[in-house]
Amino acid sequence: MKKYHISRHHRFITVGLNYEKADAATRGLFALDDASTAVLLDRALEEGVDGLLVTSTCNRTELHGFAQAPQHLIRLLCDYSNGTEADFDRVGYVYQNQEAIGHLFRVGTGLDSQILGDFEIISQLKKSFKLSRKHGLANPFMERLVNAVIQASKRIKNETGISSGATSVAFASVQYLLARVPDIANKKILLFGTGKIGRNTCENLVKHTGHDQITLINRTQDRADALGRKFHVRVQPVEALREEIAANDVLIVATGATRPTVTAPMVPADKPRWILDLTIPFNVAREVGVKNGITLVDLDQLSRITDNTLQQRRSYIPQAESIIAEVHGEFNQWLESRRFAPVIRALKAKLKTMKEEELDNQARKIDGFDASQADVVTERIIQKITRHFANHLKDSDIDTDDSLELIQKVFQLEIPQR
Repeated sequence: MKKYHISRHHRFITVGLNYEKADAATRGLFALDDASTAVLLDRALEEGVDGLLVTSTCNRTELHGFAQAPQHLIRLLCDYSNGTEADFDRVGYVYQNQEAIGHLFRVGTGLDSQILGDFEIISQLKKSFKLSRKHGLANPFMERLVNAVIQASKRIKNETGISSGATSVAFASVQYLLARVPDIANKKILLFGTGKIGRNTCENLVKHTGHDQITLINRTQDRADALGRKFHVRVQPVEALREEIAANDVLIVATGATRPTVTAPMVPADKPRWILDLTIPFNVAREVGVKNGITLVDLDQLSRITDNTLQQRRSYIPQAESIIAEVHGEFNQWLESRRFAPVIRALKAKLKTMKEEELDNQARKIDGFDASQADVVTERIIQKITRHFANHLKDSDIDTDDSLELIQKVFQLEIPQR
């Protein structure tokens, strides 16, 4: 993307992996928590990466930015996660320039989500951009692109029915319980973890099951208490976790830790018990699933549980893609304007230099010359001239490269190179 004067690196690159080729365990290896992401961003800045957005969710981990080569971003990802370059070569993908831009549009608008129409990713993108800006890695291109994706996401959500019916992992977990757990109305449910996924799951449990035998546990007691009051459900301290696991029939884990928070010794095999692990990396030790009577379900299994509106949501994909094409097109128009922005700036500077020289010359020749008034008039003329040139360069019917070359030649402009 050299001609757009955005970065000293001339390729916008996406490297990542998602649910399509990487199973939940593999995605867990490449998951990045907040601390790892912050260190990765600092390291990237030190190594000359110019503009970087890091997203790590349940169904994908991706790095989007300007770097000398894709291998640079892949190495950063592997250095700050538990994944290896060999693992990445097996399940990862690389996109560049327009392909990378288009991919981010599909991700941010829910078309590339594990559950079609899941818009949780957009809040993650907003959070990721704020973190990039905090660490000095949010250049104007990244800001404009993220805002364009957010705009497309809002329009799709408001103008199509692609999010009709609940579409999140939280809802899929409730659908699973309703479909697969016998006599769910009389089963006791324990929800461990009250972060965003935990809160959404609690809301869906109450809304779609009318269940009154729900218990919440969270490591931060205040958060559990607040959620318990909101939905009128029972709350227990984290110290009672093992006891509550034994007392409940269903355990939903949404703790978001980097290692298992529920281990095999904590789960008795004394009766049928369903455990839903809504986390990447896994927060329930895999050994739990081999115990007699225990049914352990992970995100990949839940993603296959769909409600009966899914087919209807798929029918809105063409409309959503049309909206993406429109907003993507507007972004590309802005991007195209970056091609001639340095020439317009140089032209304006040249005209101002000519203005100052001429005003100084006239002040010496003419008694009582009103330099301030002349400055106002000539400045307005410069603005009009540069605006005419800019509008000419925006015309899709002209050859922009030839026009830029001619302007530079006529006015003898020197354009700084990035």
